[in-house]
Amino acid sequence: MRHVLIGPPLALATGLTVVGLRNVPKTGALIVASNHLSFIDSIVIPLASGRQVHFLGKSEYFEGTGLRGGAVRWFHSTAGTIPVDRRDPRAAMKSLELGEEVLRRGEAFGVYPEGTRSPDGRLYKGRTGVARMAVATGATLLPAAVIGTDKVQPPGSNGFRPGKVTVKFGTPVDVAGLSQEFQKAALLRAITDATMDGIAALSGQERADIYASDFKAQAEATAQA
Repeated sequence: MRHVLIGPPLALATGLTVVGLRNVPKTGALIVASNHLSFIDSIVIPLASGRQVHFLGKSEYFEGTGLRGGAVRWFHSTAGTIPVDRRDPRAAMKSLELGEEVLRRGEAFGVYPEGTRSPDGRLYKGRTGVARMAVATGATLLPAAVIGTDKVQPPGSNGFRPGKVTVKFGTPVDVAGLSQEFQKAALLRAITDATMDGIAALSGQERADIYASDFKAQAEATAQA
């Protein structure tokens, strides 16, 4: 899909620009930690990196029936999407375990530390799961940023619009160095904050010092009041 079916047409349609490709290790365990603006982020990041990057996906993607369901199932299976049942109360922990399995095989795993797509284009506080995986596996932790994907496929839209997309890869987070300064929960937060700082420097997004899920909950509460 990267080289024939999807990659070339998508790169042409978006004028895909890649910055910092030299920072992406060609082999070995790799965590690509990115901001999240659109569904197609999980498509353009592997395309830009030159590696298969596994992402988590809703188990519903693999449960569809008929021609459309089969096509969706084929797409995600071929792309290396890892199904997670978000209805399971242990889904968050299971996600970490699945990510660690990928990394221990020496492969690449993509994660969005914000936990969900940005509701308003800002960069939200990162959750520490990305740090837990880095510490547990010793994988290279690489900040990345997507720019313009929310214009090509806005949230809630199933179609594509003309637009330019850029993917930037930064320098790895110094997990070993931070491990000498911090311990336990403080270490996980320090690694996560360093990752989000790296993403922010690449994306240029305004920062929000709360979790995206909390912002969404507050917005819903305000709308219902």
